[in-house]
Amino acid sequence: MDDDLTTGGRVLPITRWGTPVMHATTRPVDRFDDDLRTLVRDMFATMEAASGVGLAANQVGRDLAVFVYDCPDDEEIRRVGVVCNPVVELPEGKERNLDAADEGCLSYLGAYETLARPDHAVCRGQDVDGNPVEIHGDGLLARCLQHETDHLNGTVFGDRLSGRARKKLRQQHDDLAARYPADWPVSPRLGPADDEDDDDDESEL
Repeated sequence: MDDDLTTGGRVLPITRWGTPVMHATTRPVDRFDDDLRTLVRDMFATMEAASGVGLAANQVGRDLAVFVYDCPDDEEIRRVGVVCNPVVELPEGKERNLDAADEGCLSYLGAYETLARPDHAVCRGQDVDGNPVEIHGDGLLARCLQHETDHLNGTVFGDRLSGRARKKLRQQHDDLAARYPADWPVSPRLGPADDEDDDDDESEL
């Protein structure tokens, strides 16, 4: 991972569920140029400002198949990178183990719901120069790779929940939505300073 891409970006507003770009398949990256590198820097800056562990391009309003991540794996090793045109391969048969854990999304703020996903994932794609990349993820990183690739395919994690779970998720979001300005995280979350870290045990993607 080119460390330069993790710095020097500007923070962008995060696009919310319900916006059309969040619910449609993104365009493949076919130009690996300075515009792409600028977008990736901005995505890293936005993800950091929002305290997220992953961010897809359509979460900042861009119809492009690229995501960034800064996420620990199952051994708490920090993994940082960018993937263009990702394809995720999941285990099958006896190799498939589901991990049921709370999942949240930077585009649906303050809401978490339990979602079972495979505990291992392989993500293949390209880096910002068009070179092949392959990431093997377990733990939270496996969830991140699946969540972000879903985004680029027009799927939000609420689509994978039961109707009852979606209702609970919506209620959590509605209870807290007023605390997030329309341009968050450009403008900070509203509310008492002493509860800014009250959800540090959760990770939003």
